[in-house]
Amino acid sequence: MRKIDTSLIASAVEELSIETNYNMREDILSALKISFKVEESLTGRSILSQLIENAAIAREKRLAICQDTGMVNVLIELGQGVTLTGGPLDEAVNQGIRRGYNRGFLRKSIVSDPLYERKNTGDNTPALMSVEVTGGDKVKVHVMSKGAGSENVGVLKMLLPGSGEAEVERAVIEAVKKAGPNPCPPLVIGLGIGGSFDHAPYLAKKALLRSIDIRNGDPRLADFEKRLLERVNELGIGPGGLGGRVTALGVNIESYPCHMASLPLAINFGCAALRSGVRSI
Repeated sequence: MRKIDTSLIASAVEELSIETNYNMREDILSALKISFKVEESLTGRSILSQLIENAAIAREKRLAICQDTGMVNVLIELGQGVTLTGGPLDEAVNQGIRRGYNRGFLRKSIVSDPLYERKNTGDNTPALMSVEVTGGDKVKVHVMSKGAGSENVGVLKMLLPGSGEAEVERAVIEAVKKAGPNPCPPLVIGLGIGGSFDHAPYLAKKALLRSIDIRNGDPRLADFEKRLLERVNELGIGPGGLGGRVTALGVNIESYPCHMASLPLAINFGCAALRSGVRSI
């Protein structure tokens, strides 16, 4: 068994909290540059140009890409050949966020009580943390900072079990139309298909961690991802929601087996500054 002190996980979370907010993901930046070449709307091209310039300034000057530095989603892939030592895992993750958001001068957006007092916790904790046990003796730490604009327009639908691609497509198009400019397009759309009422949203958010240059391993879903992207970009919502060809940069699907009497579908939106990164320990 390989022993890993949770302080190393705290350090990984700290660094990722800063770097993902300062440095746009390379797949997203590349897609924005390609989109600038194909966008026909002058307003859309102007918005894409500003997004690209903003990303360059943020990287150079070590500033946040967006003022909404989000709620931190942390996925730990924990190898079964690893024994964690030191303090509790959740405390290490929150310690990393606390240090990263303070050191990086990032906005703290989390309120402790969702319904009544809504008092800011002051350090952007707690995280939304998930753990997946995997093979091997390594730990992979994924961090995604998710702003409220893209999060607030997410959708969960429990489709009829006989629903097929057409129903899923209809739900996605409806969700994108309803969201309009609010999630700050051009978007990355994460879909979770299957599982259960609570698991599908997890899949949808996990889908956003995958590079938009990498298709689903199932060729049927890979083809569906491409066709959905084409359909979304036919809507004409465009960059910033002000019209144009480029409403989305990518559609990523994650699926999981489900009960024969259900078909859960979750739709989670990533904004034009979709921020995530990963470290291996």
